[in-house]
Amino acid sequence: MSFKIAIIGAGSVGFTKKLFTDILCVPEFKGIEFALTDVSEHNLQMIKAILDRIVEANKLPTKVTATTDRRKALEGARYVISCVRVGGLEAYADDIRIPLKYGIDQCVGDTICAGGILYGQRNIPVILDFCKDIRDVAETDAKFLNYANPMAMNTWAAIEYGKVDTVGLCHGVQHGAEQIAEVLGAKSPRELDYVCSGINHQTWFIELRLNGREIGKDELVAAFEAHPVYSRQEKLRIDVLKRFGVYSTESNGHLSEYLPWYRKRPDEITRWIDMSDWIHGETGGYLRYSTETRNWFETEYPQFLEAASKPIDPSKRSNEHASHILEALETNRVYRGHFNVKNDGVITNLPQDAIVESPGFVDRFGINMAAGITLPEACAATCISSINVQRMSVHAAISGDIDLLKLAVLHDPLVGAVSTPEEVWQMVDEMVVAEAAWLPQYAHAVPAAKERLSKSSVKTREWAGAARRSVRSIEELRAEKAALKQAG
Repeated sequence: MSFKIAIIGAGSVGFTKKLFTDILCVPEFKGIEFALTDVSEHNLQMIKAILDRIVEANKLPTKVTATTDRRKALEGARYVISCVRVGGLEAYADDIRIPLKYGIDQCVGDTICAGGILYGQRNIPVILDFCKDIRDVAETDAKFLNYANPMAMNTWAAIEYGKVDTVGLCHGVQHGAEQIAEVLGAKSPRELDYVCSGINHQTWFIELRLNGREIGKDELVAAFEAHPVYSRQEKLRIDVLKRFGVYSTESNGHLSEYLPWYRKRPDEITRWIDMSDWIHGETGGYLRYSTETRNWFETEYPQFLEAASKPIDPSKRSNEHASHILEALETNRVYRGHFNVKNDGVITNLPQDAIVESPGFVDRFGINMAAGITLPEACAATCISSINVQRMSVHAAISGDIDLLKLAVLHDPLVGAVSTPEEVWQMVDEMVVAEAAWLPQYAHAVPAAKERLSKSSVKTREWAGAARRSVRSIEELRAEKAALKQAG
């Protein structure tokens, strides 16, 4: 087969390498072309060198190109994959730092909450630029695979306003299923059959069967509470399982941001999180992890380049959806996964314009969603709260209406549980001013926001959060990796 895949944000080096090797595990795809594009020439050249080394080591006819000219990369592409982070770690740091001044403690801040909403404001104008380029220069009916967060907002904008065939992809469902299989004593995650449905980062395992036997709430609660690691790391998820009756796909830290009951009181936060890894609830945990990962990669790049000389092992193909979707579309080998699409009847008790994450099947006819799923009422209620925030956020990003943006942030469950309207209005002004370089649609609103900030009497505080860790140095990371290697 011969076709072109463009990867936007290919400077996300580790993830791009994973997508690349996954796709090349499909025998029919050896001769395709990958066009890499990114705003960072430095990152682009690093990833191209790694992928060239993989192609050379495996004696493949695969073509790899790299350019900062996005339209050139998209010319003739059949598939476009996005994994961009608009504003990089600089803007992301403000997504965490500024809300903390107003008492809002986020673990990740990339989906909703104050950080996720502003992240969407930065991403959506760029997503629409991508869509215009896809319509103009890619193959007719090219498919856009969005991996970038905030997943629901980006996908919503691309479908509703970008008018491009778009699917949003995430790996939260797979990771949750692996946990459940483990606590139930399965020899392989393949023994677990499940239906998972909801919205991105708030999907719910509404049906579970292990080797054909239905698994109920009580058995699952007992299994998690008996597990020596998850009983400590997933306290919040287990509590939600007890109360809602179903397990959430999302990590302890992520889930804590979407439900207003667990992170609104600083003295309560540490009760529900675990500090053994960022993903279990640490304040600004993903920002720290991302910063350390970037620093590690920059320093240890020669090792990454050397590792690229190893043969591709198809048995190590990951469970990221992209390669499996492409394989199904191009070869007609059917693939079942969980995809982010416009609702349109997929879930009966969520708004029809929302972006939902639910089961579907892929073959040469496209992505075919299982329709008519009804969520438990409590799950639907929490999803609807987030959907309302997402809808307002998308409309604000499209219109550049700062008042609508403030209303979106005000209606966020965690923000609303912590902050007053006056605090929200000032916080949004402060975030828009700080991130103005990536918010062209609010350029007209920045002078007035600065003026309001100069006269504001709303008090803030410098607060690191309830559970903050410092970014570790390269030396500390090396020592930790060496200790883990020795222990293993």
